[in-house]
Amino acid sequence: MTELKRIMHVEDDPSIQAVAKVALEVVGGFTVETCNGGEEALQRFASFAPQLILLDVMMPGMDGPSTLKQLQQDHDLSTIPVVFMTAKVQASEIQSYKALGAADVVVKPFDPMTLSDQIRTVWSGFSAK
Repeated sequence: MTELKRIMHVEDDPSIQAVAKVALEVVGGFTVETCNGGEEALQRFASFAPQLILLDVMMPGMDGPSTLKQLQQDHDLSTIPVVFMTAKVQASEIQSYKALGAADVVVKPFDPMTLSDQIRTVWSGFSAK
């Protein structure tokens, strides 16, 4: 199994961006490319070549599900797990995110000390398929 190194984090809230970056880079040892929204993620996807995408659901302009659909149209995501981050975590919502192609859902607010472990678990499960 390939080691996970590059994560694209798409999030419009600067405070969540900062906490996630520290959680993933300092605690997890990952390289994180932070995008302020869906349009920016679409522009920077090819040059960064993420191995995993952490995608906020609720964003102004292009929301997470729309961003995912556009990425799926533009790129082959079969080897790139997409993990939605959201505070809306009712079972039906989680099911709908997975139906769109998400590998998993991280609940906001997340624990910065365990976020990297959560992501590694998703990566292991996804890579094992």
